[in-house]
Amino acid sequence: MTLCIASAMTMPFTACQQAQRENPLLTESQLPFGAPDFSQIQTADYLPAFETAMQQQRESIQKITDNPDSATFENTILPFEDSGRLLDRVSRVFFALVEADKTPEIAEIEKQVQPLLTDLENEISFNQALFQRIRQVYDREHDALTGEDQKLLEEIYKDFVRRGALLPEDKMERMKAINRRISDLQQQWGNDLPDATNDAVVWVQTADELAGLSEADIAQCAKDAENLGSKAPYAIVIVNTTQQALLTNLDNRELRRRIFEASVHRADGTNKHNTFPLACEIAKLRAEQAELMGYENYASYSLEKTMAKTPNNVYAFLKNLISQYVPKADAETRAIEDFARQSQGADFQLQPYDRFYYSAKMKQQLLNITEDEVKPYFNVDSVLLNGVFYAAQRAYGLTFRELPDLPCYHPDMRAFEVLDKDGSPLALFYCDYFRRPTKRGGAWMDGFQKQSRRWQQQPIIFNVCNSAKAPEGQPSLLTWDEVTTMFHEFGHALHGILSSCEYNRLSGTSVARDFVEMPSQFNESFATIPEVFDHFARHYETGEAMPAELKERMLQSINFQSAYALGENLAATCLDLAWHMLPSKDIPDVGQAAAFETEALRQIGLLNPQIPPRYSTSYFNHVFGGGYAAGYYSYLWTEVLAVNIADVFARRGALDPATGQDFRDKILSRGNTGDLMQMFSDFTGMAQPDASSLLKARGL
Repeated sequence: MTLCIASAMTMPFTACQQAQRENPLLTESQLPFGAPDFSQIQTADYLPAFETAMQQQRESIQKITDNPDSATFENTILPFEDSGRLLDRVSRVFFALVEADKTPEIAEIEKQVQPLLTDLENEISFNQALFQRIRQVYDREHDALTGEDQKLLEEIYKDFVRRGALLPEDKMERMKAINRRISDLQQQWGNDLPDATNDAVVWVQTADELAGLSEADIAQCAKDAENLGSKAPYAIVIVNTTQQALLTNLDNRELRRRIFEASVHRADGTNKHNTFPLACEIAKLRAEQAELMGYENYASYSLEKTMAKTPNNVYAFLKNLISQYVPKADAETRAIEDFARQSQGADFQLQPYDRFYYSAKMKQQLLNITEDEVKPYFNVDSVLLNGVFYAAQRAYGLTFRELPDLPCYHPDMRAFEVLDKDGSPLALFYCDYFRRPTKRGGAWMDGFQKQSRRWQQQPIIFNVCNSAKAPEGQPSLLTWDEVTTMFHEFGHALHGILSSCEYNRLSGTSVARDFVEMPSQFNESFATIPEVFDHFARHYETGEAMPAELKERMLQSINFQSAYALGENLAATCLDLAWHMLPSKDIPDVGQAAAFETEALRQIGLLNPQIPPRYSTSYFNHVFGGGYAAGYYSYLWTEVLAVNIADVFARRGALDPATGQDFRDKILSRGNTGDLMQMFSDFTGMAQPDASSLLKARGL
């Protein structure tokens, strides 16, 4: 107290209070499950929490390396697993905000913290005293260990090796420098791309220009304009993908063109935003990383730890799909253009910004269905409570109890306690579904805390999406794509919620990229199960279920002209691989990047202006800002696994609790504790995935 009084003479009273106050990030939370107490956490808490947590991990590792006893699993591997627990907790809370509510203050702290974390990671990865102890345990005890203990040792040892622990000193130093630089570049990407996407907004002066949009969509454009500074009465916000959903209904062709151009050129240097320098340098540094490790390219290095194993296996998978897809895509394009010419004249040339519009008109004529006809049945609250949660209750016996008083990082966020089939507390689940300028684009799952028996932790999981929040007093209605996105992300959430593993490092979604998307893609299948669909697809005003006749037309329309969706995914996948199959000397410079993208698509047979990549290089966040480098193929790869698993559920009964328990026991609960292909085989009875069912499932 004396110290505080003395300090108060030279510092503001608030600083004195800060000195007295315990940092809530460094103390055990008293909230359920140890949830982060956002009512107490202040922005100023993050940096000192990081500094304390990093120092604690350094001290823990020093104790391991100072131990005079021979290295064992008990005195080396387990203490190493435990060494980063506090840092894991602090990081998970902070980086949730970096992604979902990145205020200028959070961005400034990230700028300070990221280099510190990279330095710590380098320091640990290249700590030879630590690695030699880990290596001794691996050499002496690996074969004697079993189960999760053996898997934990394998993962830790191989992670050190893959990071360069066996490199000579000069190459180690170069690897450290590369790690630092990539971290800086990805942080810059994480700042630049959201800015570019926000600046790509298309301003509209009159409601007449928005003809074709529903009243709700026009009201949303007015609200977005107000939120973005009212430079015009209406604003069309650009989302993360190339194509924009509003093009489906917008009559004004010139405005459609402006929106499409704003999307594809958001960050390619045709305006003040240019992420090509970042992408090119990241790709070059990754290639050099691989070469330091003795690989021909980054794809070979990265894929070694996946189910696919090699680039050749991935390309064989993709080329088989492409050969079957291209004729169907060409036929689809011709059909849409022929349809458009019926009203626009024989010389009408279909453009990519026309495709959604005329495809929708064609669907309306052939199937008598429009998006505006079905959206009133997809209220976000009903989709969540009566769809996403209901399916989990029927398949896995879970129930959900909302906790309206649990502090969240944003008012739009909701929190639920998840109860197991016996009524015991299982997890916390948060959802944050509405877009805002401080949130990056896309949708994702993560957690404030992973499950771990060793750490006596239950999972605290969250989903984030970017749907439009309706103006006050109006319902927030979803497109069908947004409905399936909610089911998709909750599939990831279930992978975390139902985890039952000893070690944090192995639990939940800590699996290979080409497996992690399987539970999420499979969970999408619940959305169309009749019992589930009828339970959530209810009119927001009357509460009545979607009429059977409308439901039939709507479900028939899901795969209408589905070649586009497959094509945009294939094109993005092949772009990702093209960048990461090059040796460092062949990475194009900034001025060649756009031409490289075009040539890469041409060579693989996917250069189709009618079906551009879902993400082009300059806004391919999965690859240059996230963890999907040489791994975007995993969405298609795991879709095959998901279709195979959905077939098993369909045969046994789509909502059969015994089947749900079997899936939970053999896959969802196991994290990365065993061989992933074996887990798949144990559940399905199949020795290998069957890719032939993918095109059928997509209606192709």
